Amino acid sequence: MTDDDILSEFRAAQALLEGHFILSSGKRSARYLQCARVLMDPMRASRLASTLAARLPREVRSDIDVVVSPAMGGVIIGHEMGRALGIDAMFLERPEGTFELRRGFGLERGQKVLMVEDVVTTGLSSREAITAVINAGGEVVAEAALVDRSNGTADLGIPFFPLLSLDFPVYDPDDLPEELAAIPAEKPGSRAK
Repeated sequence: MTDDDILSEFRAAQALLEGHFILSSGKRSARYLQCARVLMDPMRASRLASTLAARLPREVRSDIDVVVSPAMGGVIIGHEMGRALGIDAMFLERPEGTFELRRGFGLERGQKVLMVEDVVTTGLSSREAITAVINAGGEVVAEAALVDRSNGTADLGIPFFPLLSLDFPVYDPDDLPEELAAIPAEKPGSRAK
């Protein structure tokens, strides 16, 4: 799939939104990719995950023991990446504000992990999830994501492989352009702040 094909999948799912959005980082944007909508169709989710898995370098693919993704946004794409790679997939939750493995999930010491996210904007959630995996005994060898919104600036401390990189401008809440400030903000993501 080309970048245009991938964006066509988002458009077909009505997942490329325009307006005034509060991102999970707290920053604001006039555009939002609602990955939950694009992943709602199991066949589309499978196509996107297969394409993302195929783009991982062979040495990374062969080094991975398990996929881990943060809930909520990463659960579906993480599961589909596990399917595409033929390995188990599990997810992290934040029951008390900090990521942890629950529901009987666990890692063996030194187990090689591919972290999978839906969207990376600042990389904060990814770094928190990576720390949780390390604390659980795993070793995160790389991260994959459907979308990199950071414009290549997110430093995860590990190799990062996004399916699509987008350069949607992002703003601090107190430094909005006039046209964006005139539109009521909505928070379409899953994390309340």
